[in-house]
Parts: sequence; structure tokens; C-alpha cells
Amino acid sequence: MFRNQYDTDVTTFSPQGRLHQIEYAQEAVKQGSAVVGVRNKNYAVLATLKRTTSDLASTQKKLFRIDDHVGMAIAGLTADARLLSKYMRTECLNYKYVYECAMPLSRLVLRVADKHQIATQRVSKRPFGVGLLIIGYDQQGPHLYETSPSGEYWEYRAMSIGARAQSARTYLEKLFETLDSCSLDQLCRHAILALRETVTALKDIDLSTKNCALAIVGKDMDFTVYEDEDILPYLDVIQTVRSQEMDGNTMYPKYFY
Repeated sequence: MFRNQYDTDVTTFSPQGRLHQIEYAQEAVKQGSAVVGVRNKNYAVLATLKRTTSDLASTQKKLFRIDDHVGMAIAGLTADARLLSKYMRTECLNYKYVYECAMPLSRLVLRVADKHQIATQRVSKRPFGVGLLIIGYDQQGPHLYETSPSGEYWEYRAMSIGARAQSARTYLEKLFETLDSCSLDQLCRHAILALRETVTALKDIDLSTKNCALAIVGKDMDFTVYEDEDILPYLDVIQTVRSQEMDGNTMYPKYFY
């Protein structure tokens, strides 16, 4: 992408009907570290790769708890994500105060997508440079949504966003039809293996307790984040797969399908 006369503000269309600043914001999402989301009939899971600016710094926060029944992972500008998470928490609190029940996930996602869209229609604003994967559990069951800086949103059974996310999506496309029959442990391991696909080409990075985090929400289970040593039981699948690859077997064991 190159600078041109049609990208000076977000409200100017190019002759091809494009809004270049929105496309630039979507590129910011692609520069963020990868995030993977999967769901089955009872649970939804997020797996994230955490980055650090240097060996002396802590990792950036990628998982945000919004309410007991909903949370999200982000790819892109963390500062924009903090603002959106605060807005979503306020919406959940207001809904609970008025209706005395948890906010349906579809309504919450619509509200935050509208906030994305407003920033694309006013010359005094810029698009949010962050993409969200939102998971939650309500009366309709578990949900997984993606929102875009353009104001669009979609519901998925499995999805990945961020840097090299296509590698994770390729893995998920092979098995998404089997996810409904997976147990919670299998679902978490699928999320970890999909996330691993995004770093396989990077020789100096591998998933560990320091750079990986997991979040789960579902039936009879509030939104819970697993980090550091808590995620270790789910990372053992990586060692199993690595051993198989060294033996020349590129197929994952049936347990993981």
C-alpha cells in the first residue's frame, strides 16, 4: 500500500470505491500477534500469542474479561483495545442494571461493531486499529465473533486473526466440522495446535508458558484466563506433535481430531 490523494481522511472514497484508511487499519490488525478462537456445543476457547518489545519488558495483554459470560482477545493496537473493552464493560453493566440479566452476546457485538463503524464516517476520527475475537456463553449457547475496523462482524465456529493467521485458518478448515464432538480438553489442544501453526516458520519462537495464554467460557463456567504455569497441561500436545514430526509422521493422532 502506498500513500495517495484519497487516503488523507477516512471519509474520502477513491474512484475504485475504496476507503484507504480503513484498509490501513485492517493492515494494523494483520501486524498484531496471532489469536485463535474455536467453539463447540458447550464451550468457546481463545488462544493467544503474547509479544514483548524487549527482553526487559513484560508481555502485552491480549485477553480481556468483559463480564462473567464474555471476554475477548485482540490483534492490533492494544491502546484501542483497552478503550473498546472499557466500552463493552460499561454496556454489560448498563444492561444488567436495567434488565437484571446478562447481556446477550449478539447485542453486545452489534454495539461494539457500531462503535467501529462510527469511526469510519466522521472526518475528525480515525478507524480503530484493532480486530477482536469475542467469545461468550448465553441462552443460545457458546458464541465466537470477529469484529473488523470497518464495522463488520461475523460469527464463526473457528477463526484466527493477526500475523500469519492464514496458517492457523488452514489447520482449522481441516477439522472444524468435528469440533462439536470434541471435549473441552480436545478443544483447547486444537486451539493450541492452530496457534502453533502461526509460529512454525519462525525458528526463534515456540509456544511456551511465557508467550501463550488461553481463555475458556462455557456451560457452568465463567470466562477464565489461563497463563503461565496454568497453561502447561495444554502445551504437552506440542511435544507430542513435535516427536511425531521427527519420526516423519505429519498426521496428528486421532485423539486430536
